[in-house]
Amino acid sequence: MVRAVARCVHCTTPTGLNGRKTLHNCVTRNDSRTKRITVAAALLFIAVGASSTQTVTPWSNLQTVFVIVLENHNWSEIKGNPSAPYINSLLPRFAHAERYFNPPGLHPSLPNYLWLEAGQNFGIFDDDPPSVHHLTTRSHLSSQLEAAGVSWKAYQENISGTTCPLVSSGLYAVKHNPFVYFDDVTDGGNPTSAHCIAHVRPYSQFESDLQQNQVARYNFITPNLCHDMHDCSVATGDAWLSTEVPKILGSAVYQHGVLFITFDESETGDGPIALIAVSPFVRPGYSNSLSYTHSSTLRTLQQIFGVTPFLGDAVNAADLSDLFAFPPSAPTNLRVGN
Repeated sequence: MVRAVARCVHCTTPTGLNGRKTLHNCVTRNDSRTKRITVAAALLFIAVGASSTQTVTPWSNLQTVFVIVLENHNWSEIKGNPSAPYINSLLPRFAHAERYFNPPGLHPSLPNYLWLEAGQNFGIFDDDPPSVHHLTTRSHLSSQLEAAGVSWKAYQENISGTTCPLVSSGLYAVKHNPFVYFDDVTDGGNPTSAHCIAHVRPYSQFESDLQQNQVARYNFITPNLCHDMHDCSVATGDAWLSTEVPKILGSAVYQHGVLFITFDESETGDGPIALIAVSPFVRPGYSNSLSYTHSSTLRTLQQIFGVTPFLGDAVNAADLSDLFAFPPSAPTNLRVGN
């Protein structure tokens, strides 16, 4: 491209009144081609200049996020436990935190799930259903995502998918589904809310969505009361993970994604509890002793999706970036369904 422009300059004719070369007569029948080349060169220069000043962060590489929340076990009950071989097999391959806690003194389950969505518990310290706790605020993550045009889904095991699941039923516990506590998700607690039904889906749909590349950018996964280790053993929950997690790792979207596996709260005290980051972009086999809480996960999610302001205690929290590497580039041409 440079040679083509140079030839044009040197083809000028020295016929000016003062004997100087005149440039306005230099264009020949290759005029249009020369213009196209010049414009292309200029655009390339602009693109290169812009890319050279772009800040590279781990979040630049992450397009799809999965979160799986398990129940009521300290990290000391999981790490090294022969009843959890699959979870422990993830540690040398991916990254995890050694000092991840539920927020101080925050129990039981529901307040911790709300914290993961909003950075606060709204003064709630029980597991009552949405009929008791109507939250009218829009200051929560899924609301921010919708405003930013970022798709999200909550996959809940053992719901029908034909109604908005506002009450517990069988192995489905509404206290483990923070989204249905927000009126803007459920249209004011309406069991027939089309908005809720579209976003809160049965987990039985998840595998199909993965295979068809129809998962959202943010996917919150709640196993049932047995598979999340609440009512059943650590071994049962670990076996469920060993079946379900490979489906995520084998999907196209995982190549530019991350899966966070954590627990809602500790069995005793405030932890530590598990936080494992599974992604092509984490530091393999890495762990740290930095102190984190659910606020750290929420802040990280907001940074990945680029939504602000930081919600609740996320404004004060350290993010999880230490668990990640900073690769120079990532795929940008993969489609993610809504």
